Amino acid sequence: MKYIEEFRDPALAKTLARAIAAEVAPGRSYRFMEFCGGHTHAIARYGVEDLLPPAVEMIHGPGCPVCVLPVGRVDVAVALATQHDVILCTYADLMRVPGSKFDSLMKAKARGADIRMIYSVMDALRIAEENPGRQVVFFAIGFETTTPPTALALKQATAKGLRNFSVHCNHVLTPAAMRAILGDGEKVPLDGFVGPAHVSTVIGTQPYEEFTRDYAKPVVIAGFEPLDVMQAVLQLVRQVNDGRAEVENEYSRAVTPEGNTRAIALMDEVFDLRDSFEWRGLGEVPHSALKIADAYADFDAEKRFSVKTEPARENKACECGAILRGEKTPEDCGIFGDPCTPENPLGACMVSSEGACAAHWTYGRFREKKAVPA
Repeated sequence: MKYIEEFRDPALAKTLARAIAAEVAPGRSYRFMEFCGGHTHAIARYGVEDLLPPAVEMIHGPGCPVCVLPVGRVDVAVALATQHDVILCTYADLMRVPGSKFDSLMKAKARGADIRMIYSVMDALRIAEENPGRQVVFFAIGFETTTPPTALALKQATAKGLRNFSVHCNHVLTPAAMRAILGDGEKVPLDGFVGPAHVSTVIGTQPYEEFTRDYAKPVVIAGFEPLDVMQAVLQLVRQVNDGRAEVENEYSRAVTPEGNTRAIALMDEVFDLRDSFEWRGLGEVPHSALKIADAYADFDAEKRFSVKTEPARENKACECGAILRGEKTPEDCGIFGDPCTPENPLGACMVSSEGACAAHWTYGRFREKKAVPA
């Protein structure tokens, strides 16, 4: 299949591995963060780290939308479903994310709440049309990739006059998270970023220029195939060696400098910027998330149901926050693999396939380090 098979070619992978090793300067180390969970998934699935020289270290970033949603927001989803007699619609990955007191949407559904897993926000619109006597809430999460469909759904709900449809907006912004990681004295030393793929098809390459200009960190936007990632690493190594900090676009088959201008215009129309938003692992990050604009306030579930997000504590044993910041790896967590597994997730990073813990565990590369109880 074009643009798939050639980016998984073993011979080309070996050639790229040799090229990276040849470019590594003697006595120098390189620390690159792959921001997006899709890249973390690809690295674990195809064993990319095993092909890189020891001097090149990949740091997992916070780019998993399910993982970065804080506990308090998970509690809000459960409360909406159990206390307001609504049909709550959301993406499947969110169902098993633990809230406070280890509750989750999946457990609430088992107790009788009407919670429905959907593939698209358009499914939620259809459910609202089919159930005119029930309030239907779409619990929206995700980065810029999934934001335009939510905006379109709000416009369609307005056009159709669907008074029983609303959205609880939890859409967050990639550049703000990258800025938070690099701020405060850069607690996690980084030499550059592997920039996200799907997000960049929407926002383009231009928003990353601030990181090259203000922080002197190179950014190479990469696709999700293993050779995409390896080519991006090669480009980052070369930039570091040359003392350059530029935005480079390895994923030119899908990403343009200006991005998807129609999608951006749609988001600008339907959403406003929040002053601040809490991220799991990053805390309160200013101007890092979106809220529904006043023109569409009638469809804002936060206002319709007067729900507020209360502070909630993480599972003390879970290191998901530190993993999302790049300060720790999944193997550093005391419950990784025992008892926390994808079948029994005790933290958000083990739920989504894009979560670092799930990616590490699913492909078996770290299972020998933990004994799984029978």
